[in-house]
Amino acid sequence: MKEQEQSLDGAAVKARQSSAAASIAVVGDEGALVGASSLALLEPHHDRPRNCWGARHTLAFLGFLGFAAVYAMRVNLSVAIVCMVKSKNASDSENNTVSDTCPPPSSEDTASNDEEIGEFEWSETTQGLILGSFFYGYLVTNIPGGRAAEYFGGKRVLGFGILLTAVFTVLSPLCARLSTGLFIAVRVLEGLFEGVTFPAMNILLATWIPPMERAKFSSLVFAGAQFGTVVTLPVSGWLCESGFLGGWPAVFYVFGGIGILWSIAWFALAFDHPDTHPRISQEEKKYILQHCAARKAQPEAIPWKSLATSVPLWCVAVVHLGQNWGFYTLLTELPTYLKNIQHFDMKSNGLVSALPYLVMWIFSLVYSNIVDRLLVARKLSLSTVRKMSMIIGIYGPMLGLVAMCFVNCDKTLAIVVLCVAVGLNGAVYSGYMCSHQDLAPNLAGTLMGFTNTVATIPGFVTPVVTGIITETQTLSSWRTVFIISAGVYLVTNIGYLLFVPATVQPWNNQTSPPKEGK
Repeated sequence: MKEQEQSLDGAAVKARQSSAAASIAVVGDEGALVGASSLALLEPHHDRPRNCWGARHTLAFLGFLGFAAVYAMRVNLSVAIVCMVKSKNASDSENNTVSDTCPPPSSEDTASNDEEIGEFEWSETTQGLILGSFFYGYLVTNIPGGRAAEYFGGKRVLGFGILLTAVFTVLSPLCARLSTGLFIAVRVLEGLFEGVTFPAMNILLATWIPPMERAKFSSLVFAGAQFGTVVTLPVSGWLCESGFLGGWPAVFYVFGGIGILWSIAWFALAFDHPDTHPRISQEEKKYILQHCAARKAQPEAIPWKSLATSVPLWCVAVVHLGQNWGFYTLLTELPTYLKNIQHFDMKSNGLVSALPYLVMWIFSLVYSNIVDRLLVARKLSLSTVRKMSMIIGIYGPMLGLVAMCFVNCDKTLAIVVLCVAVGLNGAVYSGYMCSHQDLAPNLAGTLMGFTNTVATIPGFVTPVVTGIITETQTLSSWRTVFIISAGVYLVTNIGYLLFVPATVQPWNNQTSPPKEGK
Protein backbone atom coordinates (compact mmCIF):
# COMPACT_ATOMS: atom_id res chain seq x y z
CA MET A 1 0.00 0.00 0.00
CA LYS A 2 2.83 2.35 0.88
CA GLU A 3 4.49 1.65 -2.44
CA GLN A 4 1.26 2.45 -4.25
CA GLU A 5 0.94 5.77 -2.42
CA GLN A 6 4.52 6.65 -3.30
CA SER A 7 3.82 5.79 -6.91
CA LEU A 8 0.73 8.01 -6.93
CA ASP A 9 2.65 10.86 -5.30
CA GLY A 10 5.38 10.56 -7.93
CA ALA A 11 2.81 10.63 -10.70
CA ALA A 12 1.24 13.75 -9.24
CA VAL A 13 4.58 15.52 -9.05
CA LYS A 14 5.33 14.62 -12.62
CA ALA A 15 1.90 15.83 -13.69
CA ARG A 16 2.51 19.19 -12.01
CA GLN A 17 5.92 19.49 -13.62
CA SER A 18 4.70 18.71 -17.11
CA SER A 19 0.99 19.19 -17.64
CA ALA A 20 1.65 20.09 -21.26
CA ALA A 21 3.68 16.93 -21.65
CA ALA A 22 0.84 14.90 -20.19
CA SER A 23 -1.54 16.47 -22.64
CA ILE A 24 0.53 15.14 -25.50
CA ALA A 25 1.57 11.85 -24.02
CA VAL A 26 -1.91 10.46 -23.64
CA VAL A 27 -2.17 9.87 -27.36
CA GLY A 28 0.99 7.79 -27.72
CA ASP A 29 2.38 6.46 -30.98
CA GLU A 30 -0.76 4.69 -32.09
CA GLY A 31 -3.33 6.94 -30.42
CA ALA A 32 -4.64 3.93 -28.56
CA LEU A 33 -5.49 5.54 -25.22
CA VAL A 34 -9.05 6.83 -24.92
CA GLY A 35 -11.62 7.91 -22.34
CA ALA A 36 -10.39 10.21 -19.60
CA SER A 37 -6.92 10.40 -21.09
CA SER A 38 -8.38 11.63 -24.36
CA LEU A 39 -10.24 14.36 -22.49
CA ALA A 40 -7.01 15.41 -20.78
CA LEU A 41 -5.35 15.79 -24.14
CA LEU A 42 -7.87 18.37 -25.21
CA GLU A 43 -8.12 20.22 -21.91
CA PRO A 44 -5.94 23.18 -23.05
CA HIS A 45 -8.64 24.23 -25.50
CA HIS A 46 -11.24 24.76 -22.79
CA ASP A 47 -9.41 27.54 -20.97
CA ARG A 48 -7.93 29.56 -23.81
CA PRO A 49 -8.09 33.31 -23.12
CA ARG A 50 -11.11 34.97 -24.65
CA ASN A 51 -9.23 37.90 -26.15
CA CYS A 52 -8.42 37.50 -29.84
CA TRP A 53 -4.93 39.01 -29.53
CA GLY A 54 -2.58 38.43 -26.64
CA ALA A 55 1.10 38.70 -25.77
CA ARG A 56 1.83 35.32 -27.37
CA HIS A 57 0.29 36.56 -30.62
CA THR A 58 2.55 39.61 -30.58
CA LEU A 59 5.57 37.38 -30.02
CA ALA A 60 4.51 35.12 -32.89
CA PHE A 61 3.94 38.07 -35.23
CA LEU A 62 7.34 39.54 -34.41
CA GLY A 63 8.83 36.10 -34.96
CA PHE A 64 7.08 35.92 -38.32
CA LEU A 65 8.58 39.25 -39.37
CA GLY A 66 11.96 38.21 -37.99
CA PHE A 67 12.12 35.08 -40.08
CA ALA A 68 10.94 37.06 -43.08
CA ALA A 69 13.96 39.32 -42.55
CA VAL A 70 16.23 36.31 -41.96
CA TYR A 71 15.26 34.67 -45.22
CA ALA A 72 15.35 37.96 -47.10
CA MET A 73 19.02 38.28 -46.17
CA ARG A 74 19.63 34.61 -46.95
CA VAL A 75 17.98 34.28 -50.38
CA ASN A 76 18.66 37.72 -51.84
CA LEU A 77 21.96 36.44 -53.20
CA SER A 78 20.15 33.77 -55.23
CA VAL A 79 18.70 36.50 -57.46
CA ALA A 80 21.48 39.07 -57.08
CA ILE A 81 24.14 36.62 -58.24
CA VAL A 82 22.34 36.22 -61.57
CA CYS A 83 22.95 39.90 -62.38
CA MET A 84 26.30 40.10 -60.58
CA VAL A 85 27.87 37.54 -62.94
CA LYS A 86 28.73 38.19 -66.57
CA SER A 87 26.28 36.36 -68.80
CA LYS A 88 27.39 33.57 -71.09
CA ASN A 89 26.56 33.98 -74.74
CA ALA A 90 25.31 31.27 -77.03
CA SER A 91 28.81 30.14 -77.99
CA ASP A 92 29.40 29.01 -74.41
CA SER A 93 26.83 26.26 -74.97
CA GLU A 94 27.87 25.22 -78.49
CA ASN A 95 28.77 21.73 -77.29
CA ASN A 96 25.21 21.11 -76.08
CA THR A 97 22.85 19.24 -78.37
CA VAL A 98 19.79 21.19 -79.46
CA SER A 99 17.47 18.50 -78.06
CA ASP A 100 18.94 18.91 -74.57
CA THR A 101 18.44 22.68 -74.27
CA CYS A 102 15.48 25.02 -74.48
CA PRO A 103 15.63 27.61 -77.27
CA PRO A 104 15.27 31.27 -76.29
CA PRO A 105 11.82 32.75 -76.98
CA SER A 106 13.07 34.89 -79.89
CA SER A 107 16.20 36.32 -81.46
CA GLU A 108 15.33 39.66 -79.87
CA ASP A 109 15.36 38.11 -76.41
CA THR A 110 18.64 36.38 -77.17
CA ALA A 111 20.23 39.66 -78.12
CA SER A 112 18.87 41.23 -74.97
CA ASN A 113 20.32 38.46 -72.85
CA ASP A 114 23.71 38.76 -74.51
CA GLU A 115 23.82 42.42 -73.50
CA GLU A 116 23.42 41.61 -69.81
CA ILE A 117 26.84 42.35 -68.42
CA GLY A 118 27.67 41.67 -64.77
CA GLU A 119 30.75 42.68 -62.83
CA PHE A 120 32.16 39.26 -61.93
CA GLU A 121 33.49 36.37 -63.97
CA TRP A 122 32.45 33.46 -61.75
CA SER A 123 32.05 29.94 -63.11
CA GLU A 124 29.07 27.79 -62.16
CA THR A 125 31.26 25.98 -59.63
CA THR A 126 32.46 29.25 -58.09
CA GLN A 127 28.88 30.48 -57.89
CA GLY A 128 27.94 27.25 -56.11
CA LEU A 129 30.75 27.85 -53.59
CA ILE A 130 29.58 31.41 -52.98
CA LEU A 131 25.93 30.38 -52.57
CA GLY A 132 26.92 27.63 -50.14
CA SER A 133 29.42 29.66 -48.09
CA PHE A 134 26.67 31.03 -45.85
CA PHE A 135 26.09 27.56 -44.47
CA TYR A 136 29.67 27.00 -43.36
CA GLY A 137 29.06 29.60 -40.67
CA TYR A 138 25.48 28.48 -40.11
CA LEU A 139 26.74 24.99 -39.27
CA VAL A 140 28.81 26.21 -36.31
CA THR A 141 26.35 28.17 -34.17
CA ASN A 142 23.15 26.12 -34.09
CA ILE A 143 23.96 24.06 -31.00
CA PRO A 144 25.72 26.93 -29.12
CA GLY A 145 22.84 29.20 -30.11
CA GLY A 146 20.25 26.83 -28.69
CA ARG A 147 22.18 26.42 -25.46
CA ALA A 148 22.73 30.17 -25.14
CA ALA A 149 18.99 30.74 -25.60
CA GLU A 150 18.25 28.26 -22.81
CA TYR A 151 20.60 30.12 -20.46
CA PHE A 152 20.24 33.76 -21.48
CA GLY A 153 16.83 33.82 -23.13
CA GLY A 154 15.73 33.61 -26.74
CA LYS A 155 15.05 37.35 -26.98
CA ARG A 156 18.70 38.41 -26.76
CA VAL A 157 20.11 35.54 -28.81
CA LEU A 158 17.59 35.89 -31.63
CA GLY A 159 17.72 39.69 -31.61
CA PHE A 160 21.48 40.02 -31.77
CA GLY A 161 21.73 37.18 -34.29
CA ILE A 162 19.50 38.97 -36.78
CA LEU A 163 20.97 42.42 -36.06
CA LEU A 164 24.56 41.31 -36.76
CA THR A 165 23.46 39.39 -39.86
CA ALA A 166 21.86 42.60 -41.12
CA VAL A 167 24.99 44.63 -40.54
CA PHE A 168 27.13 42.22 -42.58
CA THR A 169 24.47 42.10 -45.30
CA VAL A 170 24.80 45.87 -45.74
CA LEU A 171 28.59 45.45 -46.04
CA SER A 172 28.35 42.71 -48.68
CA PRO A 173 28.60 44.84 -51.89
CA LEU A 174 31.78 46.54 -50.68
CA CYS A 175 33.36 43.21 -49.77
CA ALA A 176 32.34 41.59 -53.09
CA ARG A 177 34.07 44.34 -55.05
CA LEU A 178 37.21 44.14 -52.92
CA SER A 179 37.69 40.40 -53.36
CA THR A 180 35.77 37.19 -53.93
CA GLY A 181 37.41 35.65 -50.88
CA LEU A 182 36.30 38.54 -48.66
CA PHE A 183 32.75 38.26 -50.00
CA ILE A 184 32.73 34.57 -49.15
CA ALA A 185 34.07 35.37 -45.67
CA VAL A 186 31.24 37.86 -45.08
CA ARG A 187 28.67 35.29 -46.17
CA VAL A 188 30.21 32.83 -43.70
CA LEU A 189 29.88 35.44 -40.93
CA GLU A 190 26.24 36.05 -41.87
CA GLY A 191 25.60 32.34 -41.53
CA LEU A 192 27.46 32.31 -38.21
CA PHE A 193 25.09 34.87 -36.66
CA GLU A 194 21.96 33.58 -38.38
CA GLY A 195 22.61 30.05 -37.12
CA VAL A 196 21.19 30.94 -33.69
CA THR A 197 17.77 32.02 -34.98
CA PHE A 198 15.84 28.74 -35.24
CA PRO A 199 17.06 27.31 -31.90
CA ALA A 200 16.37 30.60 -30.08
CA MET A 201 12.86 30.86 -31.47
CA ASN A 202 12.22 27.23 -30.57
CA ILE A 203 12.95 28.05 -26.91
CA LEU A 204 10.54 30.98 -27.04
CA LEU A 205 7.81 28.82 -28.58
CA ALA A 206 8.30 26.12 -25.95
CA THR A 207 8.03 28.80 -23.24
CA TRP A 208 5.09 30.75 -24.63
CA ILE A 209 2.95 28.32 -26.67
CA PRO A 210 0.92 25.45 -25.13
CA PRO A 211 1.41 22.08 -26.90
CA MET A 212 -1.97 21.96 -28.59
CA GLU A 213 -1.41 25.40 -30.20
CA ARG A 214 2.10 24.68 -31.46
CA ALA A 215 1.14 23.51 -34.94
CA LYS A 216 -0.69 26.79 -35.60
CA PHE A 217 1.82 29.14 -33.97
CA SER A 218 4.92 27.34 -35.27
CA SER A 219 3.48 27.48 -38.78
CA LEU A 220 2.78 31.20 -38.40
CA VAL A 221 6.27 32.00 -37.13
CA PHE A 222 8.29 29.82 -39.49
CA ALA A 223 6.07 30.71 -42.46
CA GLY A 224 7.81 34.06 -42.20
CA ALA A 225 10.63 32.35 -44.08
CA GLN A 226 8.33 31.80 -47.05
CA PHE A 227 6.90 35.31 -46.81
CA GLY A 228 10.42 36.73 -46.80
CA THR A 229 11.29 34.60 -49.81
CA VAL A 230 8.11 35.64 -51.65
CA VAL A 231 8.88 39.32 -51.16
CA THR A 232 12.63 39.14 -51.62
CA LEU A 233 12.86 37.26 -54.92
CA PRO A 234 10.73 39.63 -57.05
CA VAL A 235 11.93 42.78 -55.27
CA SER A 236 15.54 41.67 -55.74
CA GLY A 237 14.92 41.18 -59.46
CA TRP A 238 13.35 44.64 -59.68
CA LEU A 239 16.20 46.27 -57.75
CA CYS A 240 18.77 44.62 -60.02
CA GLU A 241 17.03 46.00 -63.10
CA SER A 242 16.16 49.43 -61.69
CA GLY A 243 19.68 50.73 -61.16
CA PHE A 244 18.61 52.02 -57.74
CA LEU A 245 21.71 52.43 -55.53
CA GLY A 246 23.76 50.80 -58.27
CA GLY A 247 21.44 47.90 -59.11
CA TRP A 248 22.45 44.64 -57.46
CA PRO A 249 24.09 46.34 -54.41
CA ALA A 250 20.64 47.69 -53.48
CA VAL A 251 19.52 44.10 -52.88
CA PHE A 252 21.88 43.95 -49.91
CA TYR A 253 21.35 47.52 -48.69
CA VAL A 254 17.55 47.30 -48.63
CA PHE A 255 17.14 43.95 -46.92
CA GLY A 256 20.01 44.52 -44.52
CA GLY A 257 18.38 47.80 -43.51
CA ILE A 258 15.06 46.03 -42.91
CA GLY A 259 16.84 43.57 -40.60
CA ILE A 260 18.26 46.44 -38.55
CA LEU A 261 14.83 48.08 -38.22
CA TRP A 262 13.24 44.78 -37.17
CA SER A 263 15.80 44.31 -34.39
CA ILE A 264 14.81 47.67 -32.85
CA ALA A 265 11.14 46.60 -32.67
CA TRP A 266 12.09 43.16 -31.35
CA PHE A 267 14.12 44.45 -28.40
CA ALA A 268 11.32 46.86 -27.50
CA LEU A 269 8.35 44.46 -27.69
CA ALA A 270 9.54 40.87 -27.13
CA PHE A 271 10.06 39.17 -23.75
CA ASP A 272 11.61 35.87 -22.71
CA HIS A 273 8.89 34.72 -20.34
CA PRO A 274 5.25 35.55 -19.50
CA ASP A 275 6.33 36.45 -15.96
CA THR A 276 8.53 39.28 -17.28
CA HIS A 277 6.01 40.72 -19.74
CA PRO A 278 4.68 44.05 -18.37
CA ARG A 279 1.46 44.11 -20.43
CA ILE A 280 0.25 40.49 -20.53
CA SER A 281 -3.22 39.79 -19.10
CA GLN A 282 -3.48 37.65 -16.00
CA GLU A 283 -5.81 35.28 -17.84
CA GLU A 284 -3.30 34.66 -20.62
CA LYS A 285 -0.38 34.38 -18.20
CA LYS A 286 -2.21 31.73 -16.16
CA TYR A 287 -3.12 29.83 -19.32
CA ILE A 288 0.47 29.78 -20.60
CA LEU A 289 2.13 28.96 -17.28
CA GLN A 290 -0.29 26.10 -16.61
CA HIS A 291 0.10 24.38 -19.97
CA CYS A 292 3.80 25.09 -20.56
CA ALA A 293 4.79 23.72 -17.16
CA ALA A 294 7.01 21.09 -18.78
CA ARG A 295 9.29 23.96 -19.85
CA LYS A 296 11.36 24.99 -16.82
CA ALA A 297 12.63 28.52 -16.24
CA GLN A 298 16.13 27.23 -15.44
CA PRO A 299 18.03 25.30 -18.13
CA GLU A 300 18.50 21.57 -17.75
CA ALA A 301 21.88 19.87 -17.94
CA ILE A 302 22.27 18.28 -21.34
CA PRO A 303 21.80 14.49 -21.06
CA TRP A 304 24.40 13.69 -23.72
CA LYS A 305 24.09 9.92 -23.44
CA SER A 306 20.31 10.05 -23.72
CA LEU A 307 20.50 12.36 -26.73
CA ALA A 308 23.13 10.23 -28.44
CA THR A 309 21.04 7.07 -28.01
CA SER A 310 17.62 8.61 -28.74
CA VAL A 311 16.17 7.02 -31.87
CA PRO A 312 13.40 9.65 -32.20
CA LEU A 313 15.91 12.51 -32.04
CA TRP A 314 18.14 10.97 -34.71
CA CYS A 315 15.13 10.35 -36.93
CA VAL A 316 14.13 14.01 -36.60
CA ALA A 317 17.70 15.01 -37.50
CA VAL A 318 17.70 12.77 -40.57
CA VAL A 319 14.36 14.02 -41.89
CA HIS A 320 15.48 17.60 -41.18
CA LEU A 321 18.52 16.93 -43.36
CA GLY A 322 16.36 15.49 -46.13
CA GLN A 323 13.92 18.39 -45.96
CA ASN A 324 16.74 20.91 -46.26
CA TRP A 325 18.39 19.04 -49.14
CA GLY A 326 15.35 19.48 -51.35
CA PHE A 327 14.42 22.90 -49.99
CA TYR A 328 17.88 24.44 -50.35
CA THR A 329 18.36 22.95 -53.80
CA LEU A 330 15.35 24.86 -55.09
CA LEU A 331 15.82 27.93 -52.90
CA THR A 332 19.36 28.68 -54.06
CA GLU A 333 19.22 27.35 -57.62
CA LEU A 334 15.69 28.08 -58.86
CA PRO A 335 16.50 31.55 -60.29
CA THR A 336 19.47 30.05 -62.17
CA TYR A 337 17.28 27.23 -63.55
CA LEU A 338 14.58 29.66 -64.67
CA LYS A 339 17.09 31.92 -66.42
CA ASN A 340 19.38 29.37 -68.08
CA ILE A 341 16.86 26.61 -68.89
CA GLN A 342 13.45 28.30 -69.18
CA HIS A 343 14.94 31.67 -70.30
CA PHE A 344 13.03 34.00 -68.01
CA ASP A 345 14.48 37.53 -68.02
CA MET A 346 15.54 39.20 -64.78
CA LYS A 347 12.36 41.26 -64.50
CA SER A 348 10.16 38.18 -64.43
CA ASN A 349 12.68 35.74 -62.90
CA GLY A 350 12.32 37.01 -59.35
CA LEU A 351 8.53 37.09 -59.51
CA VAL A 352 8.26 33.61 -60.98
CA SER A 353 10.82 32.26 -58.49
CA ALA A 354 8.66 33.63 -55.66
CA LEU A 355 5.38 32.01 -56.76
CA PRO A 356 6.14 28.53 -55.31
CA TYR A 357 7.01 30.08 -51.93
CA LEU A 358 3.85 32.20 -51.97
CA VAL A 359 1.88 28.97 -52.40
CA MET A 360 3.90 27.34 -49.59
CA TRP A 361 3.27 30.28 -47.27
CA ILE A 362 -0.49 30.29 -47.86
CA PHE A 363 -0.78 26.49 -47.70
CA SER A 364 1.17 26.25 -44.43
CA LEU A 365 -1.14 28.75 -42.72
CA VAL A 366 -4.35 27.20 -44.05
CA TYR A 367 -3.20 23.66 -43.33
CA SER A 368 -2.10 24.43 -39.75
CA ASN A 369 -5.45 26.03 -38.95
CA ILE A 370 -7.28 23.03 -40.37
CA VAL A 371 -5.35 20.55 -38.22
CA ASP A 372 -5.82 22.83 -35.21
CA ARG A 373 -9.59 22.63 -35.69
CA LEU A 374 -9.43 18.86 -36.16
CA LEU A 375 -7.54 18.56 -32.88
CA VAL A 376 -10.13 20.68 -31.10
CA ALA A 377 -12.92 18.55 -32.57
CA ARG A 378 -11.06 15.40 -31.43
CA LYS A 379 -11.00 14.06 -34.99
CA LEU A 380 -7.24 13.49 -35.01
CA SER A 381 -4.59 12.71 -32.41
CA LEU A 382 -1.44 14.82 -32.11
CA SER A 383 0.69 11.92 -33.32
CA THR A 384 -1.52 11.47 -36.39
CA VAL A 385 -1.22 15.18 -37.20
CA ARG A 386 2.57 15.03 -37.03
CA LYS A 387 2.88 11.98 -39.30
CA MET A 388 0.19 13.05 -41.74
CA SER A 389 1.92 16.42 -42.06
CA MET A 390 5.21 14.74 -42.91
CA ILE A 391 3.65 12.49 -45.54
CA ILE A 392 2.12 15.52 -47.26
CA GLY A 393 5.08 17.83 -46.67
CA ILE A 394 7.85 15.46 -47.81
CA TYR A 395 6.37 12.98 -50.25
CA GLY A 396 4.33 15.64 -52.05
CA PRO A 397 7.46 17.60 -53.02
CA MET A 398 9.21 14.32 -53.85
CA LEU A 399 6.59 13.52 -56.49
CA GLY A 400 6.82 17.09 -57.74
CA LEU A 401 10.57 16.84 -58.30
CA VAL A 402 10.07 13.62 -60.24
CA ALA A 403 7.47 15.40 -62.37
CA MET A 404 9.99 18.20 -63.06
CA CYS A 405 12.01 15.67 -65.05
CA PHE A 406 9.23 15.58 -67.66
CA VAL A 407 8.27 19.24 -68.09
CA ASN A 408 11.11 19.86 -70.58
CA CYS A 409 10.71 23.35 -72.10
CA ASP A 410 7.10 23.96 -71.08
CA LYS A 411 7.44 27.11 -68.94
CA THR A 412 3.88 27.11 -67.67
CA LEU A 413 3.95 23.46 -66.66
CA ALA A 414 7.30 23.93 -64.92
CA ILE A 415 5.91 26.75 -62.77
CA VAL A 416 2.72 24.84 -61.96
CA VAL A 417 4.65 21.74 -60.87
CA LEU A 418 7.07 23.82 -58.79
CA CYS A 419 4.18 25.64 -57.09
CA VAL A 420 2.49 22.36 -56.14
CA ALA A 421 5.73 20.70 -55.00
CA VAL A 422 7.04 23.60 -52.92
CA GLY A 423 3.54 24.49 -51.70
CA LEU A 424 2.87 21.07 -50.17
CA ASN A 425 6.18 21.35 -48.33
CA GLY A 426 4.49 23.87 -46.03
CA ALA A 427 2.89 20.99 -44.10
CA VAL A 428 6.23 20.18 -42.42
CA TYR A 429 5.77 23.14 -40.04
CA SER A 430 2.98 21.13 -38.38
CA GLY A 431 5.21 18.05 -38.47
CA TYR A 432 8.86 17.70 -37.52
CA MET A 433 9.26 21.41 -36.76
CA CYS A 434 7.08 20.83 -33.67
CA SER A 435 8.83 17.59 -32.69
CA HIS A 436 11.70 19.28 -30.82
CA GLN A 437 9.17 20.88 -28.47
CA ASP A 438 7.17 17.64 -28.27
CA LEU A 439 10.13 15.46 -27.33
CA ALA A 440 11.80 17.77 -24.78
CA PRO A 441 10.43 21.29 -24.15
CA ASN A 442 13.22 21.93 -21.61
CA LEU A 443 15.81 21.26 -24.30
CA ALA A 444 13.91 22.53 -27.33
CA GLY A 445 16.68 24.96 -28.27
CA THR A 446 19.42 22.37 -27.95
CA LEU A 447 17.44 19.80 -29.96
CA MET A 448 16.72 22.28 -32.74
CA GLY A 449 20.38 23.29 -32.66
CA PHE A 450 21.46 19.68 -33.04
CA THR A 451 19.08 18.71 -35.86
CA ASN A 452 19.59 22.02 -37.66
CA THR A 453 23.35 21.51 -37.51
CA VAL A 454 22.98 18.16 -39.22
CA ALA A 455 20.49 19.71 -41.64
CA THR A 456 22.89 22.52 -42.53
CA ILE A 457 25.12 20.13 -44.45
CA PRO A 458 22.92 20.32 -47.57
CA GLY A 459 23.21 24.09 -47.45
CA PHE A 460 26.81 24.05 -48.62
CA VAL A 461 26.78 20.67 -50.35
CA THR A 462 23.78 21.13 -52.68
CA PRO A 463 24.95 24.37 -54.36
CA VAL A 464 28.35 22.85 -55.09
CA VAL A 465 26.88 19.55 -56.28
CA THR A 466 24.29 21.38 -58.39
CA GLY A 467 26.96 23.69 -59.80
CA ILE A 468 29.14 20.74 -60.86
CA ILE A 469 26.21 18.79 -62.35
CA THR A 470 24.77 21.79 -64.21
CA GLU A 471 28.04 23.26 -65.49
CA THR A 472 26.70 22.72 -69.04
CA GLN A 473 23.16 23.94 -68.19
CA THR A 474 21.20 21.23 -70.01
CA LEU A 475 17.83 19.62 -69.39
CA SER A 476 19.43 16.27 -68.58
CA SER A 477 21.78 17.81 -66.00
CA TRP A 478 18.85 19.43 -64.17
CA ARG A 479 16.92 16.14 -64.28
CA THR A 480 19.80 14.60 -62.37
CA VAL A 481 19.52 17.35 -59.74
CA PHE A 482 15.78 16.77 -59.35
CA ILE A 483 16.07 12.97 -59.10
CA ILE A 484 18.78 13.16 -56.43
CA SER A 485 16.63 15.49 -54.30
CA ALA A 486 13.55 13.28 -54.74
CA GLY A 487 15.54 10.23 -53.63
CA VAL A 488 16.76 12.04 -50.51
CA TYR A 489 13.17 12.98 -49.66
CA LEU A 490 12.05 9.37 -50.07
CA VAL A 491 14.65 7.80 -47.79
CA THR A 492 14.96 10.34 -44.98
CA ASN A 493 11.26 10.50 -44.07
CA ILE A 494 10.89 6.77 -43.35
CA GLY A 495 12.48 6.90 -39.89
CA TYR A 496 10.30 9.80 -38.79
CA LEU A 497 7.09 8.03 -39.76
CA LEU A 498 8.13 4.86 -37.94
CA PHE A 499 9.93 6.01 -34.81
CA VAL A 500 9.11 9.62 -33.81
CA PRO A 501 6.32 9.99 -31.20
CA ALA A 502 4.52 13.14 -30.07
CA THR A 503 5.34 12.44 -26.41
CA VAL A 504 7.75 14.07 -23.97
CA GLN A 505 10.79 11.85 -23.51
CA PRO A 506 12.01 10.78 -20.00
CA TRP A 507 15.29 12.68 -20.40
CA ASN A 508 13.43 16.01 -20.72
CA ASN A 509 13.58 16.38 -16.93
CA GLN A 510 16.87 15.29 -15.42
CA THR A 511 16.00 16.33 -11.88
CA SER A 512 13.84 13.24 -11.47
CA PRO A 513 14.90 9.74 -12.52
CA PRO A 514 13.35 8.59 -15.79
CA LYS A 515 10.98 5.66 -15.82
CA GLU A 516 12.15 2.34 -17.05
CA GLY A 517 11.22 1.44 -20.57
CA LYS A 518 10.43 4.01 -23.27
